[in-house]
Amino acid sequence: MSIVVTGATGHLGRLIVESLLRRGVPADQIVALGRDATRLTALADRGVVVRAADYTDPASLRAAFDGAEKLMFVSGSEVGQRLAQHRNVVAAAREAGVGLVAYTSIAHADSARMTLAAEHRATEEELRASGLPLVLLRNSWYLENYTGQLPTYLAHGVAGSAGDGRVSAAARADYADAAAEVLTTDGHAGQVYELGGEAFTLTELADELSRQSGREIRYTDLPVDGYTALLVSVGLPEAYAAVLADADQGLARGELYVPAADLEKLIGRRPTTLAEAIRATL
Repeated sequence: MSIVVTGATGHLGRLIVESLLRRGVPADQIVALGRDATRLTALADRGVVVRAADYTDPASLRAAFDGAEKLMFVSGSEVGQRLAQHRNVVAAAREAGVGLVAYTSIAHADSARMTLAAEHRATEEELRASGLPLVLLRNSWYLENYTGQLPTYLAHGVAGSAGDGRVSAAARADYADAAAEVLTTDGHAGQVYELGGEAFTLTELADELSRQSGREIRYTDLPVDGYTALLVSVGLPEAYAAVLADADQGLARGELYVPAADLEKLIGRRPTTLAEAIRATL
């Protein structure tokens, strides 16, 4: 059995490879892909097959997918360019005759109105049209989206445009374990999993951080243009800042809320909570 994992130089892809190894998948049956194969040397030293592949280079994808039984298709990170890149992945997977494609989508990709959902929805449509056996892993937000900002929160408080919306964020490692379960067990073809952990509002995020840090941290809710301007003022490109602010509006509409049942079922345990993630980061 050959399992190909794209994006293995990124956080989620690397964690999926690690989870497969922990589950006993022989290293030589795992193929880890990245644009720069030299960044995969540590995996190669452990016996994992590493190959260079770029979503913008169809020939590299066809070579990388050769002999693949299963493909872990980790979505690209370049917003606005992903659909064209993803079409290359789908075409190469179809040509290689991959037996199962698992794709990391976004929560409620079929109905969410946020900008980030559009490319995921279109990719899901491309995958369905390809006729490839498919399982959709619709991930909500990462807890790391928030814990990575703890120094900023401690200094300036929490800001956003999410109102009282609840986000079902989970740790990247939890999503990685769910992916590894799908790749190593049967019965997942045709399934759509809406994945997320224990939900919270950004006010509850500020409250939990206050409790654990001993400081008074508040959440400030801003209009979309105000939050976009704030993100630009701290160095984000305006287009990307607008996408993030738009995502907070999606959060406010409930587009990043999902019950924890699917994730719990796949990983066989309760997902990491916000309180646990903050405690570990602090």
